[in-house]
Amino acid sequence: MSNQKSTPSGFNFMSAFAAIVVAVVLGELIFYFILGAPSHFDAEGHPINGNFLGTMYKGGFVVPLLIAILITIVTFSLERLITIAKAKGKGNVTAFVRSIQSMVSNNQFNEAIAACDKQQGSLANVVRAGVEKLEQINKDASMDKESKIAAIQKEIEEATALELPMLSKNLVIISTCATIATLGGLVGTVLGMIRSFAALAQAGAPDTTALATGISEALINTLIGIVSSIIGIVMYNYFSTRVDAITYSMDEAGFSIIQSVNAK
Repeated sequence: MSNQKSTPSGFNFMSAFAAIVVAVVLGELIFYFILGAPSHFDAEGHPINGNFLGTMYKGGFVVPLLIAILITIVTFSLERLITIAKAKGKGNVTAFVRSIQSMVSNNQFNEAIAACDKQQGSLANVVRAGVEKLEQINKDASMDKESKIAAIQKEIEEATALELPMLSKNLVIISTCATIATLGGLVGTVLGMIRSFAALAQAGAPDTTALATGISEALINTLIGIVSSIIGIVMYNYFSTRVDAITYSMDEAGFSIIQSVNAK
């Protein structure tokens, strides 16, 4: 296999772990110092009427964890956005693939390699590997057409296998956080409802105001969890679509290179 350049893959394991730890710490700091600021509460420690931040604080210990999940989703979404943008390359993908098809069909291998170096990214790396292999086998008169096609296919498959994991890396973190956010929000709501009804039972006479306040505080967990989950699902599907588009471009460019062998 030719010397294969690799596209930056974003966070490695240690960087991803550190990002999650930082998100948890930020979640706790936001919970205690922003949501829990004294200005959000009255003299009795209850949230001021209409104060959303104070109500969030009363949602309980699950709230900082949900905030940490939301920060994690945003952080890894930004990381994937930057990484996939680099993998796509600097120029228009469709125009790049069309130019490579034209150059390869005219045996302009040096020009095609130069175009790959200019484009950069995962797609360009895969195409470059295929073009270099095509240029190499064209100089070997002992190979028949089937052997040439097999050699190019193997080269492109190896280059693609090297790039694809970098494109989909850390997407599982986003999808996992999206699932955990919903479940965590429901857990927080259930715990809050249990506390509310337990306090109501001990009070004796029903206090509708206290009950309504307790329920609203409990439902805050569900709200944060659902919002985090929506963001996570949307971003995961968006990035998956972007990866599929790049993969399709790799397949299209590889097919064009192989077709140039069949045409001879």
